[in-house]
Amino acid sequence: MPSSCKEIRAALADCLQQSECVMVQRHTAAECLRSPLSETLPTKCQQLKRGFGECRRGMIDMRKRFRGNEPITFQKLESTEKSGDGYQLYAGRSAFAGGVRRTDGNEPEPRDWREVENEKFRREQEAQKK
Repeated sequence: MPSSCKEIRAALADCLQQSECVMVQRHTAAECLRSPLSETLPTKCQQLKRGFGECRRGMIDMRKRFRGNEPITFQKLESTEKSGDGYQLYAGRSAFAGGVRRTDGNEPEPRDWREVENEKFRREQEAQKK
């Protein structure tokens, strides 16, 4: 198996080994991944299963044949889980980590670049007059 899916596969295997389906109910990991038992898995394992499936599907996707399948770094997913940003997989990245700022609605609106350039031009004109 190519290296792009090895890390998420190992993370899925670890998650399955620690799940109640394997530890308490004594099913095999393969049985836990199938339909009736897969709904009883923890959310993290279900998301890793989905991410692993998308990674495997991406290996044969012709749209990704030149760039290759994007590797999923599970260490990054674990760090976002610990920080509380969420670890839901979306296209190999955490869906909710980064990118979005929390606001209270009182932030000043960023100035338009044209206004900034106009003010700079006026200052230069005044400096030349003096």
